Amino acid sequence: MVIPRVVIAGTSSGAGKTTVACGLIGALRRRGSSVQGFKVGPDYIDPSYHALASGRPGRNLDAFLGGTELIAPLARHGAAGADVAIVEGVMGMFDGASGRGELASTAQVAKLLRAPVLLVIDGASMARSAAAIAHGYRTFDPDVDVAGVIFNRVGSDHHEELLRDALEPLGIPVLGALRRDDRIEAPERHLGLVPVAEREDRTRAALDALAGAAERSIDLDEVLRLGRAAPPLDGPAWNPAVEEPVAGARVAIARGPAFSFHYEENLELLRAAGAELAPFDPLRDEELPADAGALILAGGFPEVFGAELSANAALRAQIEAFAAAGRPVLAECGGLLYLCSELDGREMCGVVPARASMGGRLSLGYREAVARTATPWLAAGERVRGHEFHYSRVEPADGGERAAWTLSARGRDRAEGFVAGAVQASYLHVHWAAHPNVALGFARAAARATEPTVA
Repeated sequence: MVIPRVVIAGTSSGAGKTTVACGLIGALRRRGSSVQGFKVGPDYIDPSYHALASGRPGRNLDAFLGGTELIAPLARHGAAGADVAIVEGVMGMFDGASGRGELASTAQVAKLLRAPVLLVIDGASMARSAAAIAHGYRTFDPDVDVAGVIFNRVGSDHHEELLRDALEPLGIPVLGALRRDDRIEAPERHLGLVPVAEREDRTRAALDALAGAAERSIDLDEVLRLGRAAPPLDGPAWNPAVEEPVAGARVAIARGPAFSFHYEENLELLRAAGAELAPFDPLRDEELPADAGALILAGGFPEVFGAELSANAALRAQIEAFAAAGRPVLAECGGLLYLCSELDGREMCGVVPARASMGGRLSLGYREAVARTATPWLAAGERVRGHEFHYSRVEPADGGERAAWTLSARGRDRAEGFVAGAVQASYLHVHWAAHPNVALGFARAAARATEPTVA
């Protein structure tokens, strides 16, 4: 399969990878190309920017969550019908899951995709030193094809000239230099960028400015030439289809500004399993979708909308009754906070016997997970890989003997999450591409929940 593709890597977090990736996506789309954006790692927010810039779903390529063997198949699947793929990296180019090896790093994914890399260097406050950085990144791993550099936050024409002159003796092409511009700086908070769902109109304006800056400042023809020179990505595409999809599965799924964290492949797996997805917005809708057999409350930022969520007492009561009736409920991270009795002192759904609050130490990292307690869609003892990223805490911290998971990281195990009846609520985010049985099991549980009871 021929997929023109380039990887946008950075020297570190904050170098400007998202700025460059979104600018390229928007500029190439203006030229008439269909562009597929990918994000290396477990991030939900950057893919939402890619999606708005490209008009196609944003997607992730994570060698820890999905395994190295799924990187190329997921790329083939996601890029089907696109003219070019722009793959935004994670952290610094060589930073991986453990901080030691290359697993799940941008460099590893670039090698698995056999893709050229464009290195983003924050040019602010430097000139000739940029050459040392570019030389080090290009030679650190000879198997990574660092094909060019794009500078970010360049101050002036003279500054750009100094940076270009510094790299000329190395023979490393400079494909562009983006100037400092407050109009194209995306707002951030405690978990990174503010999601698109919270400020779509303003984000569109920023992305439009970014596309214009990329058109003026980046050699788009050379980017495309490099992408088209990548070798064919042979092999099958990932496929969410199952042999026997279920009938009658209708799943209510929280969307909107407060619950925007969804992996596109998870949704595709649910649909392929036969589930009809019925979206609703807990900030506005006072009722769950009619005839839903199961409920998904994904991650997001419920803490930002605590007052509005608490004020929607009618929906909170419906969700509490839905769970009490034994209907399957799956809640991840933000969904867990919403199901607690309160969040920062504001009344929530009361499904999980715990109080949630913001603050404290950041919990961040990949997790090996074993299901401690069976649910209607997952047997005890099943293993998955997931990711945890939050500043909040819940008290009590888990359900004791009814905890959802045993999580392992850096040689330590701990119980986490809650299972009560058909409810599983946890901080763990799971990408289901490597665990399609989770989606199929959930669809089956949703269908069973709506079957008529025989007297």
